[in-house]
Amino acid sequence: MSTDKPFDVAVVGGGIAGLLVTIGLLKNKVPVTLYEAAARFGEIGAGVSFGANATRAMALIDDKVKEGFERRATSSGDEDHKNIWFEFRYGDNKDGRAGKLITAVHCPEGQASVHRAHFLDEMVKLVPGNVSKFGKRLTSLNDRGRGKGVELRFEDGTTAQHDAVIGCDGIKSRTRQILLGEDNTAAYAKFSGKYAYRGLIPMDQAVDHLGEALAKNSQMHFGPHGHVLTFPIEKGKTMNVVAFRSKDSWDSEEWVVPTKKEHMVKDYEGWGKPVRGIIDLMQKPDIWALFQHDEAPFYNKGRICLMGDAAHASTPHAGAGAGMAVEDAYILSNLVGGVKTNNGIEAAFKAFDEIRRPRTQKLVRTANEQGRLYEFELNGIGDDAGKLKQELETRMDWIWHEDLQAELESANQIFRANL
Repeated sequence: MSTDKPFDVAVVGGGIAGLLVTIGLLKNKVPVTLYEAAARFGEIGAGVSFGANATRAMALIDDKVKEGFERRATSSGDEDHKNIWFEFRYGDNKDGRAGKLITAVHCPEGQASVHRAHFLDEMVKLVPGNVSKFGKRLTSLNDRGRGKGVELRFEDGTTAQHDAVIGCDGIKSRTRQILLGEDNTAAYAKFSGKYAYRGLIPMDQAVDHLGEALAKNSQMHFGPHGHVLTFPIEKGKTMNVVAFRSKDSWDSEEWVVPTKKEHMVKDYEGWGKPVRGIIDLMQKPDIWALFQHDEAPFYNKGRICLMGDAAHASTPHAGAGAGMAVEDAYILSNLVGGVKTNNGIEAAFKAFDEIRRPRTQKLVRTANEQGRLYEFELNGIGDDAGKLKQELETRMDWIWHEDLQAELESANQIFRANL
């Protein structure tokens, strides 16, 4: 793939965000080097879902991104549930209501889910082998200013120099710490008040317990201080499960810790048969603490820019964190692609900051609130079916219906004004 810009860019972090912005930069003929701390590409976690905004962004980055996603993705729902995001039900058994439908939320173009590692495998195919460097854990950055580039130092003692750096190194981002300052609390993730059990269940076992309609279509079960979501992945061969609970604090230094099956079962004592059966089918449970970022006062300084979870790590309750990273990759790669000379990089980064920070920070705030909504923790709503229905049916509109091409045009106007 030919590159013709008079500058080059370093991308730090080889997860979904880093790979997608790299693909976008290459598409825009920007020379790029991708630095990954691990010995090879890899993703932790299991299923991830993308709404219409994210799949539109994939196609806008490169048709091959969307095609790769579709090869691995599982569309949500059978024919009767084709455009349903989730069916929301009571999961606890207060007054015998376990399984009772609260509402079914429709989404444009339907929802699709994929195993994170499988999606990553498809994206890796779109990045030439000579672009990626492994075993490169970032320790420091030194922005030398216009025309002098940014020096990157790595844990293995090596250094590199590039005209600009994009930090895609996730929720524990070293780039974020350097950019915001190591004494700034916003540079570090904080516990959100929720943790989750994650697991996969073979679909035949899920169908035996729940029946086809509930097992093969996306479901969310609500209860006091907890909720359980399920959706199909791996072309319907597997049911992905994430079971959430509330907790005041997180005392371990580790974010993922093993637990005993009986502890998980006890967390859902008194819930209805559907949820208790799901929990019983989950094997080798781990607890995942859910962290998020406080708002960053900026995403860019000079020739360094943050995107994806490094900029705006959120809780997963809106199902849009990965989708926002896809949007970021589309906007940022095209802004940088529009830079004609080395001196335009800072203007492009500033435009990205101005256009993306309000939208992505809104996600961090509203996703946290959404988790509390699912667990009857919001004052004035609680477990009232009518109020829950009203909230659920409108909360996702601002995410799904974003006009990304219009957003890019607005960003380009800011970019041109900053030159």
